[in-house]
Amino acid sequence: MCFRRILPGLGYASAAMMVLALAGCKQENPKAPPPFEVGVVTVHPQRVPVTTELPGRTSAFLVAEVRARVNGIVLSREFREGSRVKAHQVLFKIDAAPYRAALDSAKASLQKAQANLASTSSQAARYKVLVVSHAISKQDYTDAIAAQKQAAADVASAKAAVEIARIQLGYTNVTSPITGIIGASAVTPGAYVQSDDATLMATVQQTDPIYVDLTESTTDYMRLRSELDSGRLQSAGENEAKVTLVLENGANYPIQGKLEFTDITVDQSTGSVKLRALFPNPRHILLPGMFVRARLQEGINEGAMLVPQVGITHDAKGMPTALVVGPDDKVQLRMLTTGRTQGTDWIVDSGLKPGDKVIVAGVQKVQPGMTVKPVEQPAMPATAPIAAASQTDRMASSTPSRP
Repeated sequence: MCFRRILPGLGYASAAMMVLALAGCKQENPKAPPPFEVGVVTVHPQRVPVTTELPGRTSAFLVAEVRARVNGIVLSREFREGSRVKAHQVLFKIDAAPYRAALDSAKASLQKAQANLASTSSQAARYKVLVVSHAISKQDYTDAIAAQKQAAADVASAKAAVEIARIQLGYTNVTSPITGIIGASAVTPGAYVQSDDATLMATVQQTDPIYVDLTESTTDYMRLRSELDSGRLQSAGENEAKVTLVLENGANYPIQGKLEFTDITVDQSTGSVKLRALFPNPRHILLPGMFVRARLQEGINEGAMLVPQVGITHDAKGMPTALVVGPDDKVQLRMLTTGRTQGTDWIVDSGLKPGDKVIVAGVQKVQPGMTVKPVEQPAMPATAPIAAASQTDRMASSTPSRP
């Protein structure tokens, strides 16, 4: 408390000075400043799909190596390299003259065998009548029946030879076994190809749909199984998980795929499990052998607590922490356990309860124990699923084991 002793007889100037002094005394007790405003987000349990980002390679749905099935000189190539070919379309023509002659020879042999069969059959019929009247011996009749059966066998053998010759003649027109995109020709007109060496002539690949082969570490696989068994996650369904892709240039592949199967064997050299997804590829954007990153929905977290990443810091030991506004508007420090991320949010496994107000704006200006004024922040816009990645997944994708 401030005061001044006023002596009698002071003039107006002294009185004015006294008034100013009293005014200065009042300024020494200013009003307390209002609480500092902080932006908060109230957390609530949410249903969040659990996704994992995995490295992978594309592979063709069907691959057919076109090889020579007869020996001969290649006369012509009937396709344009890199074009789309249809099943049974002629790709090459091999000199067919030797095989056409072989077919004619086989047909002639068949006619000879058929004529012999007719003769022996007629003789056997006559001997059947004669043996009844004892005009010939039973041995002659038996020999006639045997000759007839041998002639019938010769006819069957000749028919098979004709069929073989016809098949080999057909092989001189080399056709595509599947519909797909054909690559570079491995032979040119004038080249000699052999069936014994199965000379490779071209390769046809069907790329719509296309496979994406993924690898998942056994550590992540066991963590997922543990979360499913404990009930923290609900399965997305066996071989029903949806998969999305990010291409090598960072662009999102516009069509969603599905998981086909998970291998039952662990690769001992990499400690990983192989997964295969199937994607439609109508525009042939995906080519066999491309490196991609796939996001696989593995399960559903029914009670996920999402906190914006800006609201979580780490202490000197690297443990995640958050500042929470308590019921008395005082700041509290919470130790958290975090797992994956979903878009721009961390998924908090423990350390928070429904209704907690986590500070996301002004974190650097407050300390535990301070009284603050919480202001609810608007919800962040939803992030596209393909952009969300867990911390473990980002580490995996930064050092991918390219299959």
